[in-house]
Amino acid sequence: MADIVTIVAEARERVGKGASRAVRRAGKVPAVIYGDNKEPESIQIPQNEIIRLLNRGGFMSHTFEVQVGKKKTTVLPRDLQLHPVSDLPIHIDFLRLGKGMDLVMEVPVHITGEEVSPGIKRGGVINHTRHAIELHVPADAIPEAIEVSVAGLDVGEAIKISAIELPKGCRPTIDRDFTICAIVAPSGLKSTENAADEGAEEDASEE
Repeated sequence: MADIVTIVAEARERVGKGASRAVRRAGKVPAVIYGDNKEPESIQIPQNEIIRLLNRGGFMSHTFEVQVGKKKTTVLPRDLQLHPVSDLPIHIDFLRLGKGMDLVMEVPVHITGEEVSPGIKRGGVINHTRHAIELHVPADAIPEAIEVSVAGLDVGEAIKISAIELPKGCRPTIDRDFTICAIVAPSGLKSTENAADEGAEEDASEE
């Protein structure tokens, strides 16, 4: 899990559409923190700070610490609204993370070992069945990604979720043993192999 980034925010006294428009005109993004059986907290965050965090990537799967005055709250973004024309952030919902809380998250899959994969060396390519895996994860230990190694895979072989050692406290939301990725032959390689097979069959029939 990456280091938690602190977002410095201000309390928002007024709520509603008019108040939110005023916040945006001031160069800030209205937001709300909810959850953990506590009252929602309305806040505002400098727009340039949110844009900077969005440009880093993975904003919706990162845990943040929102600081309002001396108070700090650990949160996870759950909804991000963007302007339909400018794509600038106009509202954010943050989920307040309580101790021991369990979340359902889509965690990205990070493929490793391509440079030593026998299948890729033969010209095979990776078929990404899943670019992310939906997991139950502990709120205080959300993984950045799930590493999947294809180092030992040949053409026609696949990796299933049962072969992956997930981080502590994480488990799939799907019960069945699903495929994450496979090494498949490109059309050119398939044609060559088929021609070789047909040639072998013809030789055998002539004997």
